[in-house]
Parts: sequence; structure tokens; C-alpha cells
Amino acid sequence: MRIALAQISSSADPKANLDLVADSVRSAAAAGARLVVFPEATMCRFGVPLGPIAEPLDGPWATAVRGEAGSAGITVVAGMFTPASDGRVYNTLLVTGRGVETSYDKIHLYDAFGFVESDTVAPGAEPVVIDVDGRMIGLTTCYDVRFPALFQELAVRGAELAVLPAAWGDGPGKRAQWDVLVRARALDGGMFVAACDQADPTTVGRDPGKTPSGIGASMVADPYGAVVDQLGAAPALLVADLDLDRATTARERTGVLANRRL
Repeated sequence: MRIALAQISSSADPKANLDLVADSVRSAAAAGARLVVFPEATMCRFGVPLGPIAEPLDGPWATAVRGEAGSAGITVVAGMFTPASDGRVYNTLLVTGRGVETSYDKIHLYDAFGFVESDTVAPGAEPVVIDVDGRMIGLTTCYDVRFPALFQELAVRGAELAVLPAAWGDGPGKRAQWDVLVRARALDGGMFVAACDQADPTTVGRDPGKTPSGIGASMVADPYGAVVDQLGAAPALLVADLDLDRATTARERTGVLANRRL
């Protein structure tokens, strides 16, 4: 499967971010990708009130993304915010295009490093695996990468690839943690992991602020934890051809699922 990671730097303007989505969707489709993954918070960067930004999955922002996916003939995964019943929002992945229509609400919330995502974001509850061209793909978001059990559960459900949109917070050691965690989760599940981070906002002339805003370094890791390809800090499109059958081979050789006891 040919996939693309669209490492963009989202602003606080959802309409402007739609332009970034449209450009990257068209570029990914032109490169022959069947799936294009955008970062967490593609709809709107963190650091602004999310309640007024949030829209339902049939709202205008998601509908516009759906239209771009349909026009380009590609499956799109993009981070957005949807309303929760308690006044908070869900940190949601919209998945749309080529007969796929679903979503995933981030399960593990980023209450860490002095940031309390749960103040404004409600947690999701259910792992999600989707079928794209007959291949099984698990959905995860950012802080989920610190929880190996989720990735193994996705693998048990048949995922050969996990996508990981993120807005990874900068700070001492955070780049090293990003690289290690993405590769480790690929090993844990015996699957590919395609991690698409927000670009470093300073590369487009913006102040990073005090909220998680991205460091770039989007990466694809293979089922043995090797790096297939990785981007730098600036906005870019990564296109990779993945032999997803290698997930089955890796699991057989390492026994990561068959030998589990917990």
C-alpha cells in the first residue's frame, strides 16, 4: 500500500487549515497514495478555546474534507474536534474517502508535562480498526503512543498498520522519546506505524506558544522497529510504499501476539 503523511502546521483558523488539507490531499493522490494521514488538531491548533471550534462529523469542516477526499479518490485521516455531551470536546480523527467513513476519539488524554487535556477534552472509549483496500489499519492519536496495550489490541483485531496523528509537545528529551516510542509501538504490535506530527510552527514563522504544537519528525516504522522514512521539522509530504504482509511475518517470527500472557 502506498501511503502519505501530510506534515502541516495548523493555525487557529479552520478555514485556512482546510486549504492546507486540500493541497496535501491533491499532492498525495497525484503521488499515487491510497491513504493520506494528517496530524492531530489539523482542524485547529491547540492553544485556543476548542468548544467554539468543535463541529459534528456532518458539520461544514468535516464535509469539506469529505469532499476533497471524494474528489481526489483517496482515504483521508485528519484530526478535528467534535462536541461532547458534557461541554467538553472529543479529540477526533475523521476518516473519510473511497467508501470509508468512520471516526476515532482519542482514548488517552495528555494530562502530562504540565498540560491537562482532560480539562477541555473528553476521552474516547473504543479502539477502532478500519479496512482500506482490504488491509486493516488501526487508529491512534498522539499520547496514545505511550500505551503499548492499545497497539497490541489493534494488532489482535487485525491491524497491519497503525496511524498516529500527533501534535507532539516540544521540550527536553521529547524528540528522542518520539522516535523511541513510535518504533517501540511498531515492535509491540508487529505492525507498521505511520506517525504524522504537526510541523514545527517556527519553520513557518509562528511562535510555538505554551501548548503542544508539534516538532515535525513524522515517521514510518516497520514491524521490526526500523525507520522506513522520516521527515525534518518543516512542512512536507512523506510518501512510502509499505508491504503490509510483513506484519504477519513479523508476528510469526517474534511471537509478540501468540506469546502474550497478560
